[in-house]
Amino acid sequence: MTLSDEQLREMLALTEQADTVELKLTIPDSAQRSTAAALEVDPLEGQIRQVFFFDTPDLALDSAGVVVRARRVQGRGDDSVVKLRPIVPGDLSDELRALKGFGVEVDAMPGGYVCSASMKGVPHNDVRETILGGGPVHKLFTKHQRALYEERAPDGVAMDDLAVLGPLFVLKLKFSPKELGRKLVAEMWLYPDGSRVVELSTKCPPSEAFQVAAETRAFLSERDVPLSGEQQTKTRKALDFFSGELAA
Repeated sequence: MTLSDEQLREMLALTEQADTVELKLTIPDSAQRSTAAALEVDPLEGQIRQVFFFDTPDLALDSAGVVVRARRVQGRGDDSVVKLRPIVPGDLSDELRALKGFGVEVDAMPGGYVCSASMKGVPHNDVRETILGGGPVHKLFTKHQRALYEERAPDGVAMDDLAVLGPLFVLKLKFSPKELGRKLVAEMWLYPDGSRVVELSTKCPPSEAFQVAAETRAFLSERDVPLSGEQQTKTRKALDFFSGELAA
């Protein structure tokens, strides 16, 4: 599936207003081992992450285009994010875009794209201790993150009333193939039902997006990495899984 002319024009307009572009590719289950071998990745160089999402059991935040997440990262500590998607960059205030930790990104994958805005932060409270102890969710987010949440969340959905959706484990590996001359990121998201999503990605400035996309596509094609498989959204799969678990 390719983008129509209208979709391409819309993506170009969004890209011009974004801070970064991330090119993503989901690897089909049947090709994950062959892809790892072709790219010569070493899983022991990967970084372990534990991810928690927060939403209502019926995913009211997701329906409103709000994603709330906290994360534990091996060797680096905790972080958190409040993300809005999809968004139109022109609808965001200059004051918001100037805040430290705030960024606008276009995620592009075969057949689609989405523009999102994220407010990242470092929690004052320990993520594991807060969740295990049933502590208030808002303690995992900065004042700017909480302000963004209150502005965009549905009425009546307080941050401290959100359910914990998770955790799930992620293995993240950064590597730089000499033939490509740029960094790639491989992520494996492991879901409690035994399923997994493997994604390759690379980030670049908006002005370089099409050149980087062409070069990366050629590099992967030469190594027989499938480029036309079904694309999956890691967050979407996680939210659906854990909300279904809550409903059960």
